[in-house]
Amino acid sequence: MKQGVAGDKRRWSGLRHTGEFLGLRLVRLMLLSMPLDMASGVMGWAWRLIAPHLHRHERVLAQLAQAYPDKPRAFHEKIALDMWRNLGRVFAESLMIERIIRHGRITVRDGEVLATHLATGKGTVFVSLHSGNWELAITPAMASGYKAAGIYQRIKNPLVDAWVLAGRRGLYPRGLFAKGSDIGRRLMRVVREGGAVAMLADLRDRRGAYVPFFGRPAPSSIFPALLCRTGDATLIAARVIRTKGVHFVIEVERVAVPQTQDRDADIIEATASIQALFEKWIREHPEQWMWSHRRWG
Repeated sequence: MKQGVAGDKRRWSGLRHTGEFLGLRLVRLMLLSMPLDMASGVMGWAWRLIAPHLHRHERVLAQLAQAYPDKPRAFHEKIALDMWRNLGRVFAESLMIERIIRHGRITVRDGEVLATHLATGKGTVFVSLHSGNWELAITPAMASGYKAAGIYQRIKNPLVDAWVLAGRRGLYPRGLFAKGSDIGRRLMRVVREGGAVAMLADLRDRRGAYVPFFGRPAPSSIFPALLCRTGDATLIAARVIRTKGVHFVIEVERVAVPQTQDRDADIIEATASIQALFEKWIREHPEQWMWSHRRWG
């Protein structure tokens, strides 16, 4: 009996995964049938309309109230609605990244930082945050000649996960690895060989270090700083700013990693520097950051 129930669950799970996958492919076909700006705009409008009625909207407002305690609720509401629109746009654009790249919608500032560092032959760790359209953050490095490995969060639906992975391989020639306990050694080898690793580092990490973020301790990943400090690599942060519709500016900035006798303290200090830079960037464009995840606990 138990084997029969387990078999039924597997079949239903497989059907659900297939349905989700086919639905996503259909959405992509619909988006590709529209002009790029229209496809992004329609999805942004839909998310702005629907998302405020979902449970995560209250979390967004609560976190905005804690980050901006001196601002009225009207300010928090506006940022939240604009954020949902941006996330809807990102969802649509993530299904047609190649169109954005091909149509020349990206401007890079401070690109000489990338060219100058590439000439040194040292390893590189790129960090970015869920702002603007973060899927594009790696594109300046790729255009400058970096061959990076990437880290991503595995999608529960294996069909969707494999499809997304296949679509991103061109951006990460050294491989795209799902988060897990076995990737640290592989990525350390990449940076020690002079390669590059790219990751998003603004989410909550329960195993990380508590460093200041919007005036409160926030559990933050030490992995970027650990790779740089241990692998003698350079740490470069990048942010994507949506300027108008489907047009973006990408800025890059080098982040100092101390090299003292206290390795652990160096890693904590570099981690705090990353989060301080992220906070500065978010404050400049708060509506473009993903306030919907549980950042502080």
